[in-house]
Amino acid sequence: MSLTSSAGRRDRWTGVVLFTVALVVLSAGYGLRDPWPPDEPRYALVAKEMADSGQWLFPTRGGHLYADKPPLFFWTIAAVYRLTGDMRLSFLLPSLLASLLTLGLVYDLARRLWTRRVGWYAAAALLVSVQFALQARLAQIDALLTFWVTLGLYGLLRHLLLGPAWGWYRAAFAAMGLGIITKGVGFLPLFAFLPWAWIRRRGGRPAPRLGGTGWQWASGPLLLLAAVGIWLAPMLIAVATSADPALQAYRDEILFRQTGERYVAAWHHHKPWWYYVGAVIPVFWLPLTLLLPWAVPAWWRRLRRADARQWILLGWVVLVVFFFSLSPGKRGVYMLPALPAFALALSPLLPGLLRRPGVHRLAFAVLVLLTVGLGGAALWLAVGPDPVPPGTPSLPYPAFVPVMLAAALGLAWAWRGPTGGASSLAGFLLSFWLALGWVGYPVLDPIRSAAPFMAEVGRRIGPGAELGLLWWKEQLVLLADRPVQAFEYRGRPREAVLAEALRWLDGAPGRWLLLPREQLQPCFDPGRAIDLGTRHRVRWALVDRRARSGTCPADLP
Repeated sequence: MSLTSSAGRRDRWTGVVLFTVALVVLSAGYGLRDPWPPDEPRYALVAKEMADSGQWLFPTRGGHLYADKPPLFFWTIAAVYRLTGDMRLSFLLPSLLASLLTLGLVYDLARRLWTRRVGWYAAAALLVSVQFALQARLAQIDALLTFWVTLGLYGLLRHLLLGPAWGWYRAAFAAMGLGIITKGVGFLPLFAFLPWAWIRRRGGRPAPRLGGTGWQWASGPLLLLAAVGIWLAPMLIAVATSADPALQAYRDEILFRQTGERYVAAWHHHKPWWYYVGAVIPVFWLPLTLLLPWAVPAWWRRLRRADARQWILLGWVVLVVFFFSLSPGKRGVYMLPALPAFALALSPLLPGLLRRPGVHRLAFAVLVLLTVGLGGAALWLAVGPDPVPPGTPSLPYPAFVPVMLAAALGLAWAWRGPTGGASSLAGFLLSFWLALGWVGYPVLDPIRSAAPFMAEVGRRIGPGAELGLLWWKEQLVLLADRPVQAFEYRGRPREAVLAEALRWLDGAPGRWLLLPREQLQPCFDPGRAIDLGTRHRVRWALVDRRARSGTCPADLP
């Protein structure tokens, strides 16, 4: 038996183990919960309405056009929902699959840029990163966006550093186009051309002779436009051939206000310029950021040697952080697309860094702090006020049990002491995601899901009644036990919304309105409303025609 074949089998088994662990960890609790606010019910509702209506060009939310995001992410959920008919089995699958594919891309690129061993380090580093594992388990757009961005960067580096590889060059631009119709910023891999051009002029290595004709270089941008055109072209044609002003408003909103205006003059999520560097990356890129005191000097030495791999990867990460930092509107999740490249840049250093005692001592200290914090939280939940809202169905066990289990996991991993602290911290993080999925979800879902609340609403009004929603939240529409009439309120005067709802309420017997209690007056008598208590930070009430007060303004029915 040759040493080469033995090493090959060992590498294959390493890969099988790593990706099996990734599948188990990232899918833990899959199918055990409903979509949770704030974002998941909105995206799930849009996808469900898309699948039910067959309208794939113009997403809707509660029956009203939804122009905040392009449709590709919704297409993926809607396609799975069409196959399964079960939203619990559909809404998380795109993020899970996208994250597993991202891990595969990171492994393969690190293997090609360095060695197979470095490839496994890169994939393992990404898997244990807090933000990556978190987003893989959420039905937000960013995990799918990160896959397209990583595929775009993968294709460009296969061409720019290991090429010429014109097929991968074209694939990179196609991925960027699909990323754009996922969440607008799919063009981020283009930033890689800046550090590549810089280091190429200074003789960095590797730097293959790419050659190529003008058409070959132009084929990439053309494929990007073609990928965007999969949705953009038929959407624009449909708007141009329609006289519907709502479709024209949708086109203008998604092409202008939700792109350039949202970046330049964001109207929410305002944060200082240092927010990502000072508040997001140090926490959400744990445990990788613990290595920075040792990694930065090592990177500096490689950059001085004109290592093109590190120049492009690190330069690209810096440019992405800088790009998002320029916008006044910031969310921590915007940093996720840069995390795979950060793990790639760190991966060749990991074998040496993980032999340093200081790395393990720091990781152990963080593990101890996490364990103490979780223990304190479990104690507070056990002896403090009940965190479960009144009216929530009985839980399978007290709320402090999952937190106590997480603290016990931290204690178990910390028991071995500072020796091997990095592996202990990584093991704790992976164990935490397993505990959250299999133990935490059954406790949290009745609290965070709107299904129990909407079941109570259905019981109060009876099976044959019709239900309308005023100033509603997406989870109420998604998890209602019957079709509902959701009155659009965004961007409309309160009087216009209320007038439309009152006309509907008076249009037939057996109709009810669910609305925030603070919105009852002047058109409804609070004494005749059914108080449903507080749910999702709103105190809700049910009214029918008998609750009309007769004191509405004159311009209302």
